[in-house]
Amino acid sequence: MSDDIPVIDLAAALADDAPGDLLATVRRAAETIGVVQVVYHGVPAEVIAGFNDGFRRVLDLPREEKEQLASPTGHPYRGWRQWPDDFGRLELERFNIGQYDDSDAAEAAGLSPEHATLYTHANVWPPQEPGLRVATQRYQDAFADVARRVLGLYARVLDVPAETYPLGDDVYTTTVVNNYPKWPYDGASDDEKLLLLEHADSSVLTVLHQEGDYAGLQGRRPDGTWTSVPIRHDALQVFTGTLLTNWTDGRLRPGRHRVVAGGTVTRRSSAVFVHPSLDTVVEPLPAFADPDGSDFEPVSVWERASGNVEEYLRVFGRPEQLAAWRENRPYVAEVTA
Repeated sequence: MSDDIPVIDLAAALADDAPGDLLATVRRAAETIGVVQVVYHGVPAEVIAGFNDGFRRVLDLPREEKEQLASPTGHPYRGWRQWPDDFGRLELERFNIGQYDDSDAAEAAGLSPEHATLYTHANVWPPQEPGLRVATQRYQDAFADVARRVLGLYARVLDVPAETYPLGDDVYTTTVVNNYPKWPYDGASDDEKLLLLEHADSSVLTVLHQEGDYAGLQGRRPDGTWTSVPIRHDALQVFTGTLLTNWTDGRLRPGRHRVVAGGTVTRRSSAVFVHPSLDTVVEPLPAFADPDGSDFEPVSVWERASGNVEEYLRVFGRPEQLAAWRENRPYVAEVTA
């Protein structure tokens, strides 16, 4: 276990007789690094295995089969995609799933016609795994429930009412599976070969499960150094996102993290990003607001979600990817290895 990123017995921490030192450990991690690992989290092992095993089989398919699972409209957050580095070497492949399959399903679930446009570009489901849609829904629901309970724990350690954080039942979620391949190229230190650049998630909380052969996920300490997040198959990683930092007026630190290459071994992670409902405007809550004002501006969940694709493509899109998106056709990046 990392001294910076504790392993927390979630059931014990939420119990009426939770040990004071356990709660102090949670608070310290939430206020300093923004990452905890939780065990005894209540998610059945078969829910995690049903999702991860299904996507492992998908990501192990031959490339020509996976190419058929790319978004038919070039949407970067639907279906299978991969990205190479500037030399064409494969750094990461990813499978993205929206909360609802399409705009009709979103409206049927109660979203407004405007909000349902977020799902105009449909999910892509692998025909090789007919049970994966149901497995994914169970996974999303279970991980969103973990996020609610961790929020309750964070309220407890900060001595505010459990209902302080207005996450609600109609949460907005996105789900992603990341597959990090072998990286057998010589001469790359952690800082020289990052498979996923340093960032903090734009969620309230992100709940993640990781598996593989090396601890490539790293959290950023307050002093700027890095600490690895050990792989524990019974643990879920919970990252504080920037929306929770906003709600707490900076009291809870965003969990900045990155992924480094693992050489001749591989790693996979599956994450659910949990946000409040799309009509929420996030700003410092009364329990944390400074009467002298705040450095945090209000954030519209809807405006951020609806502009997410264009912002991503503006920052990271390559010319051929931008062309595919504008022309409403699939995009599959070329790789050399």
